[in-house]
Amino acid sequence: MLPNAERTLDVLDARRSVPARQLDAPGPDDATLLRMLRSAVRVPDHGKRVPFRFVRIAGDARHALGERLVARALARDPEVGAGPLDKDRQRFAHAPLVIAVVAVLDAQDAAIPEVERLLTAGSVCFALLQAAQACGFGASWLTGWPAYDAEILALLGLGEHERIAGFVHIGTPRLDPPERERPDPAALLQDWIAP
Repeated sequence: MLPNAERTLDVLDARRSVPARQLDAPGPDDATLLRMLRSAVRVPDHGKRVPFRFVRIAGDARHALGERLVARALARDPEVGAGPLDKDRQRFAHAPLVIAVVAVLDAQDAAIPEVERLLTAGSVCFALLQAAQACGFGASWLTGWPAYDAEILALLGLGEHERIAGFVHIGTPRLDPPERERPDPAALLQDWIAP
């Protein structure tokens, strides 16, 4: 093993998602956010296509987006209850910063399968979680119905061949996230034996 390998693995093992409702200000400043994104973009990328981009949702934009979600939820279902509407209103209001990781899945890029480009964008989400925690912040990777609604995607400026890989909520944790049971890697490992 390399000299610092155990320390690095301990950092990876310490990753925890902090529920978005438990994230508060302050969030990262611009310089810290760019540093986190610099680490997040170091993901496998077949063909060097950079099949992702970012949309920052911060400040008053979080609340404005919440109101637009309420309007869209009512348009989708006029009978929706007050509870779900309040959840949509607050969906982006807790963490001071939400980064929408956008998967760029251009139809013209048939040389690299779409699923590989989507997996690259998903890897960016995970790397951003790691980077946020390394910088002392909590983070949570979420989607929910807004990630799949054509009108919300258009509102966020996504093009025809773009999708939300995840909304990464970033802020200061109000609590230490508890450890949860993790799968046993030995139980998941199987050797392939040539027939």
